Amino acid sequence: MTEQGRMGAGQGAALLVGAVLGPGMLVLPQLAAAAAGPASVLAWAGLLTLSVPVALTFAALGVRHPGGGGVASFAGLAFGPRAAAVVGWWFYGAVPVGTVAGALVGGRYVEACLGVDGTLAGVLILAAAFAANAAGLRASGRLQLVSVGLLVVLLAVAVVTAVPRADLDRFTPFAPYGLAGVAGAAGVLMFAFVGWEAASHLSAEFAGRRGLIRATVVTLVVVGVLYLGVGITSVGVLGADMPGVPLSALLEIGLGGAARPVTGVLAVLLTFGAVNTYLAGAARLGVALARDGAMPAWLAGGRGPYRSLGALAVLTVPVVVWAVDLDLLMRATSACLAAVTAAGVAAAVRVLPAGRLRVTAVVATGMSAVALACCGAFLAVPAALAVVALGVLKALRRAVLPAHDGAPSGGCHD
Repeated sequence: MTEQGRMGAGQGAALLVGAVLGPGMLVLPQLAAAAAGPASVLAWAGLLTLSVPVALTFAALGVRHPGGGGVASFAGLAFGPRAAAVVGWWFYGAVPVGTVAGALVGGRYVEACLGVDGTLAGVLILAAAFAANAAGLRASGRLQLVSVGLLVVLLAVAVVTAVPRADLDRFTPFAPYGLAGVAGAAGVLMFAFVGWEAASHLSAEFAGRRGLIRATVVTLVVVGVLYLGVGITSVGVLGADMPGVPLSALLEIGLGGAARPVTGVLAVLLTFGAVNTYLAGAARLGVALARDGAMPAWLAGGRGPYRSLGALAVLTVPVVVWAVDLDLLMRATSACLAAVTAAGVAAAVRVLPAGRLRVTAVVATGMSAVALACCGAFLAVPAALAVVALGVLKALRRAVLPAHDGAPSGGCHD
């Protein structure tokens, strides 16, 4: 912290890294390689290229509008309340799917490393996160930084210790599924490339405007090195047909069998922390949407976000029952969160002043549109949520208007 009690670039970068990195990295190398073969490294590189203008655009939004209320508020500022409602529903609707996916990631590692049934472990992680939120327990900022620090160390150690075993022969045939495979890999990898909008949330906490930009640049470098290192090393060491727990396999190759149980325990801690944080944020988002008239008002009733948390629990149940394929869950979540990102950078085109900042936002919007296209048929998920959001918004407004129309008024009527 600085003398003024604000964040410096170092602490800000740590928080931004935490917003982007997540437990999805424990399985995404395998899912991407299954979709594209060794050419999955192109998807990693392409999305990292996309991250540059997107991250800088959100940092610019944070500098111009410090303390902003998230992408939904920017969409509302640029396009009106309907857009804000849709973006809010995209995020809220993605959480029941994404948290189940995250919990199953932890469960997959528990099964591979500790021998416990993976589905059961995933359900227990999810239930523990809901219970923690219901009890009012939220992961502190320091705990989150420790959790992210563990993930960074795991990824770095896995790459450094295993890369000497890499073999260029494992990169052939390079693109067995062609460009369609690379696009498919990009669609699932979007799960690991959301979170840049956190820069706009943290803007008011920085000691100066340049601190936010510096923190964003540092985060881009750290995330770029880790993602490319993991993506390339996983294929080079394990091959395109790598196991479903690639990080554990890399660590076991580099450090021996003792790494397996340690990785399993750390995977549980990482996934619980991420799921717990997303549930806490989404529960409060539901309250905010209800207060803005985009969700039923009863969600905002009572003390705390417990009704919204309960709604999330109800929505999660069918996802748990249906959750037969981790890849499908991650792709559905990625489509929603990619839509949120695209809406944010599109809003920046209208909100930011003309010049270099707007040009960056235009580039980010164009590249985000390409990334959205890579989500393919899974774009039906955010499309359906948009229809629901607009329908609910319209119904709630109709329910309110008759009450006002029937109320006594001292004014004139047309």
